[in-house]
Amino acid sequence: MKQKKSFSTVLIITIVIVIAALGFITALIGYKEFTSVLEKQYNNSAYEVAETVRSYLNPDKLNYYLETGEKDDEYNQIEADLDRLVVSMNCNYIYVARITPENLLETTYIFDSVNPWTGFDRYPLGYVATDMDPKYAEDTRHILETGGRAEQYLYTYTATEAHTSAGLGVIDSSGNVVAIIGVEKPMTSLVDARNTYVRDVVLAMLAIVVISIVVYLMFLRSFLVVPLREITEEAARFAEDHSEREGNLKAEQNQYEIGILARSIRKMESDINVYIDNLTKVTAEKERIGAELNVATQIQADMLPRIFPAFPDYNEFELYATMDPAKEVGGDFYDYFLVDNDHIALVMADVSGKGVPAALFMVIAKTLIKNSAQHGNSPSQILAYANEQLNEGNEAELFVTVWIAIIEISTGKGVAANAGHENPVLRRAGGQYELQIYKHSPAVATIDGIRYKQHEFEIHPGDEIFVYTDGVPEATNAKNELYGDKRMLDVLNRNLDASTQEMLVAMREDIEKFVGDVPQFDDITMLSFRYFGPNHNTKE
Repeated sequence: MKQKKSFSTVLIITIVIVIAALGFITALIGYKEFTSVLEKQYNNSAYEVAETVRSYLNPDKLNYYLETGEKDDEYNQIEADLDRLVVSMNCNYIYVARITPENLLETTYIFDSVNPWTGFDRYPLGYVATDMDPKYAEDTRHILETGGRAEQYLYTYTATEAHTSAGLGVIDSSGNVVAIIGVEKPMTSLVDARNTYVRDVVLAMLAIVVISIVVYLMFLRSFLVVPLREITEEAARFAEDHSEREGNLKAEQNQYEIGILARSIRKMESDINVYIDNLTKVTAEKERIGAELNVATQIQADMLPRIFPAFPDYNEFELYATMDPAKEVGGDFYDYFLVDNDHIALVMADVSGKGVPAALFMVIAKTLIKNSAQHGNSPSQILAYANEQLNEGNEAELFVTVWIAIIEISTGKGVAANAGHENPVLRRAGGQYELQIYKHSPAVATIDGIRYKQHEFEIHPGDEIFVYTDGVPEATNAKNELYGDKRMLDVLNRNLDASTQEMLVAMREDIEKFVGDVPQFDDITMLSFRYFGPNHNTKE
């Protein structure tokens, strides 16, 4: 397995790279500046030699020497002086030559002094050379036009030698440029000096890198590496046993960010332990509440009648009901019970809100409605009584929508009241399921002193009543579409021959198929009642 680099190693490598890069850039800039200064010094030295040569010459006799080819005593003296000068000034060669503007690449030599160490022979008087480098042509033209120096510094670098050249005009007494002085001077000291400079810079940079690393290591170890190692070990120890450290970390005394980190680690240990303790308590409390909610769920379920067939001794009807809460406990409820031997009460209700508050409100409402009904009250009286009782101390401002009907078993005649609940569905024998739409009274526990309306109806053998809460039509799928009354009626009408239980099962399956994976957000409660009529011995 590949070993990871330590933090200190990464920092050392980084500082070495940074120092090396800075040293390289500094050396490069210094190298260029150093070379430029020395080149100018050498070039100025070459021009000083050229000025000395010009002082030796008699410009008015230069054409005479070329035209006659004769060397007098003055010529010989000048040539001897130039030979001494080329050696004493450490030049490669010094020459005086005529160049015409018409042919800048042709050189006619008047004087040519060559340093013996070069191994070259001098060009004789009048020798014509055509090997002038074309790159000197413009400088030559400038000298002929002005009689002064070349416009540019001329430097030549080869694998074995570096030298500079100087070009200077010679002007006769008539003001004409009659010749050009050329001086070539080697720059041996420049090469040696540059090599020495590069060596010194490299050695200095290495020394700086070594010293920087030593100092940096000492700093890193004292202020970063050791404190970080201590913090890392402390974090690993705490992760292992979750016990707080006794005493402070040395790193906490660090006045930089490391100290802040160390103090934060210590505080984090304390906070995590407190959090774990609180989480343990919260988890235990959640488990307790969960257990209590399971009990509450069971109690609520037990409060709703769930034994079917509901009344085995009665062949005049059959009914079935279900309630699926959106949470552990819900606010919907249904109920059915015998008021007396010939009357049955059907109740479908929906408490506002969800969860435990709605469930508690539901228990009270269910109890009030059933007690009032069993005292022989009509549906409107039952709702008025429940409204009066539930409005007392209703600080949570909950309310309940209720549909209630009391049916005379022997005749099928009934009385119903609707307190803000969903419209019931009725199917006549041989017909289709249809919504029964009419004006409702306000929900129970909304306004004091409400007089609830009730209406009479009659069902015949084969008729069926289906009541439900808003969790059915308002079931929502992933596209935010509502299940709706139309789908509900379609399912009912596709199951005309089903029993009340089979019909509710089909309805629940279709709702689940419609909503898919979307969580249930409201209680779904349904009740179906089918009337067979009096003296019915066998259910169809």
